[in-house]
Amino acid sequence: MERLSPLDLGMLWPDDFGWPEDIGVLAVLDGNRTAGRFSLDLAREVVGKRLPLVRRMRQVLRVPRFGLGPPYWTDASTVDLEYHVRAAEVPAPGDDEQLLVAVERIRRRRLDRSRPLWEMWLLTGLAGGRTGLFVRLHHTIADGVAAVALLGEFFDPGPEVRALAAPWPVPEPEPTAVQLLADNTRRRWQAVRRGVSVPARLPATVSALRQAWPAFRELLAEERAPRTSLNTPIGPGRRFALVRGDLPLAKRIGAAHGAKVNDVLMAAMSGGLRELLRARGEPVDALALRAYVPVSLHQEPRDRLRGNFDGMMLVRLPVGVADPVRRLEMIAAETTERKKHKRSAGGGVLFRVSALQRAVLRRMDRQRWANVYAANVPGPPEPFHFAGARVLELFPIVPLIGNITLGLGALSYAGQLAITVVGDADACPDVEVFTRGAEQALEALAGSRGRDFGPADR
Repeated sequence: MERLSPLDLGMLWPDDFGWPEDIGVLAVLDGNRTAGRFSLDLAREVVGKRLPLVRRMRQVLRVPRFGLGPPYWTDASTVDLEYHVRAAEVPAPGDDEQLLVAVERIRRRRLDRSRPLWEMWLLTGLAGGRTGLFVRLHHTIADGVAAVALLGEFFDPGPEVRALAAPWPVPEPEPTAVQLLADNTRRRWQAVRRGVSVPARLPATVSALRQAWPAFRELLAEERAPRTSLNTPIGPGRRFALVRGDLPLAKRIGAAHGAKVNDVLMAAMSGGLRELLRARGEPVDALALRAYVPVSLHQEPRDRLRGNFDGMMLVRLPVGVADPVRRLEMIAAETTERKKHKRSAGGGVLFRVSALQRAVLRRMDRQRWANVYAANVPGPPEPFHFAGARVLELFPIVPLIGNITLGLGALSYAGQLAITVVGDADACPDVEVFTRGAEQALEALAGSRGRDFGPADR
């Protein structure tokens, strides 16, 4: 029986507080194979043939009644592809702005808990004969790294659609209440046995806690995030913006300053935040914000990646420093030290106890750990295709939670560094100001304004 892990549960419960944890990708596809329009029927055919390879997308999530244990996955009797793979028209002129409005309109629809927790939307009507593909799934299914691997099953390396002969598996029967009770009793007994054996493992436990303390201190014992307009309770709406970058250039920038690509992203975010707060009339001198950055702890082979297995890292963003190069060097020096710390999934014990999880979530709209959120996920190094159409661009879609009104997701793909900025629609309607500041910071670091970073030609 596949129960949700403690960290997976941490991605489910925010739904109850009005912060749906949906993640996804937005692909821009080149052309089509059917008289000037992308074929919805072909897309459904491809997805239907690949679903046998991705069990989690053929399962539904069940939340049993009290006493029967945590939520669990069970096979769906059928998967209605006409529901899960749909199409929508993007209004003229079919540019980025209209595309992102269409994505937000779909994102506002809650995923149906009685069905597998994912959807694919073909977004037609883009300028230049392009088609958008918005794939979203619930965060309980996968974190960013696992989601990239999972969704990769639906894509091909070339325009020819791979012929797969995987049979459709026979769904396993739904567990009975008796089976759930027995499984939950067994799990509780194992927890008791682990508790009894703690004294014998005490030296190793103390050693592990000592190693993990520096990372845990980032969350609880360091200075609080400064008070700014960035931290107010979020509402249901979102605004998105895109930044298009060049991955080899970002690597060269990093190498020139002893930094990694993620440090370059953090430096760009610092520049964007500096401009955003200045435009709002807020002081930035000597200001250092705090960004929550997930750190993947996955070590499984790519074909076995699933679920959530992230640690936490908090990074200081020296927004008060005007020089972009100095900001980058300061961030790189700090992250180099922080990466030496041993990290536990979800912050260790904090996300292994259900009562603690829910207590933390209840206060997320007042948290003072972080001002902003930033996630960077490595994507496919080579271009690929969906249902015969080449994927031109691939942007991540990340969620917001609590009182964090601004987030950033980055995804590398075929030499590109695709960045999606997400802001709360009410608390951060000026997300474009942040985006311009981030672009300008990247341009300054590149040393050639507008050559490789900046708004794409439309």
